Amino acid sequence: MAKTALVCGAGGFIGGHLVKRLKQEGFWVRGVDLKFNEHAETEADDFVIGDLRDQLVVRDVIDRKFDEVYQLAADMGGAGYIFTGENDADIMHNSATINLNVLDACYKRNNKRVFYSSSACMYPEHNQLDPDNPNCAEDSAYPANPDSEYGWEKLFSERLFLAYNRNFGMQNRVARYHNIFGPEGTWQGGKEKAPAAMCRKVALASPGEMIEVWGDGLQTRSFLYVDECVEGTIRLLRSDFEGPVNIGSEEMVTINGLAEMVIDIAGKDTRINNIPGPLGVRGRNSDNRLIQEKLGWAPSQSLRAGMEKTYDWISGEIQRLHNQRAAAE
Repeated sequence: MAKTALVCGAGGFIGGHLVKRLKQEGFWVRGVDLKFNEHAETEADDFVIGDLRDQLVVRDVIDRKFDEVYQLAADMGGAGYIFTGENDADIMHNSATINLNVLDACYKRNNKRVFYSSSACMYPEHNQLDPDNPNCAEDSAYPANPDSEYGWEKLFSERLFLAYNRNFGMQNRVARYHNIFGPEGTWQGGKEKAPAAMCRKVALASPGEMIEVWGDGLQTRSFLYVDECVEGTIRLLRSDFEGPVNIGSEEMVTINGLAEMVIDIAGKDTRINNIPGPLGVRGRNSDNRLIQEKLGWAPSQSLRAGMEKTYDWISGEIQRLHNQRAAAE
């Protein structure tokens, strides 16, 4: 019989790609989310539209033992959603409730090993003030001081999953994602992250038009292409290491540099206009020493290679929507 997997958050960006990968490996996959993926037809064998904040829904979804369980479901978004402060209560309540429900249901159905997707946003703000030398080594997490309530919730949930390991003999695995991007992700509407936002802005820009970039553009980040994120996720779940461990790229870039890269990919004469906006920390970059030590693997694809694929997809989506509107008129 085929192995079975449950993907919570399967209607999301990373979850959708994870379902595809598991299907390629021959798994029978159940996905669950509030909605289907907006950008691609799900490949899950069974997809449940359901709210994981509801314990009854969670018990219906986790009605058996799965070979692999991936908990990616969360209330999240880019800087424009996380760092304004306007969504803090929803972010903390919704994500914590989902994690409490899913983990308890997995335990009660004897699903011993669950992957949990934490975030680099849980690292202390005081270690990320220098844009050129951020410290995101896994052991730098304490004393805790995340820069957002989103980060605090992620830190709480990390401890929750690892507490179930200690107290109930589970074998949960925890990873800290660093800015995952790629095709079939959110690229408009306020929850998109920087790579997708840059691609959209450049693709829509007229010749000579300026695009807006929040802050002075000198803040730094690293961005990981989604295929490598999925690879690291699966490797960690199937390993003997519980984490937490970074899953991210070590190729750091300024936000202006990211915008300039997209402009070059598009071959446009677009310029940058730096404006005030929500920023997060000044610098963040994945530290991959631990994942290399524990898994014998670390992400290696260049940022530009991933951005070329992402720009092509987003510009194609923009053209598709334009053609649909034109046909409707």
